This record gives sequence, structure tokens and C-alpha cells, in this order.
Amino acid sequence: MDPNKLTRYERARILGARALQIAMNAPLLVKLSEEELEKIRYDPLKIAEIELNSGVLPITVKRPIPQKKEEPLKRVKEKEIDEKEIEEKKIEEEKEIAEEGEIMALANPEEEREEEEESEEEE
Repeated sequence: MDPNKLTRYERARILGARALQIAMNAPLLVKLSEEELEKIRYDPLKIAEIELNSGVLPITVKRPIPQKKEEPLKRVKEKEIDEKEIEEKKIEEEKEIAEEGEIMALANPEEEREEEEESEEEE
């Protein structure tokens, strides 16, 4: 992994983990002479930094990539459509009820009889 592409948090995490391994006597992944080790005073963190900068650490970083959230948007749209359809159905039902009421008023036999009697009386 290229150390230039790491965030400072990833870099700190990797260096800390590798320094801990080195402090627990893990084998070094780079060859350092005794002089170099004495120069850095056998500091596990410095050794880990050298290993990271040389690119020999077999550590990978998995970054979660945000996924597109299209489903909730579709669900919202579906809900909006459902609400519109429900409102349209209610309006249609109200119209049908109103029309049925008019038809029922005309189809009421008592009213028809009264209308016939009135028309007979007028003649």
C-alpha cells in the first residue's frame, strides 16, 4: 500500500499496530544494520515507520465506500404516488356516491308516483 495515499488516522493506526508487533519481538521486514538500529535507539515506532515508508508492510486498509441510497428515494416517491392515488380514489368514490344519490333520487318509486299523480291532477 502506498503510504502517500493513507490518511493520518490510517497511518497512525498502522504504525501503532506494527510498532506493537515489533515490540513483541516480531521479525523485522526490512534489513537494518546494527548501526542504524542504534541510531534510532531500537525504537519500535521508528522501525515501523521505516517499514511503512519502504512499502513492505503486508497491511491493507479497507475503506467503506458509501453506497447510493436510491431505494429510500424510490420508496418516498412510491408513497407519494400511493397518497395521490388514494386521494384520487376518494374523489372518484365521492363523485360516484353523489351520482348514485342523484340516480337514487330519480329512481325512488315514491317520488315517481308523486310526480305521476301531480301530472294527472294537472290534466
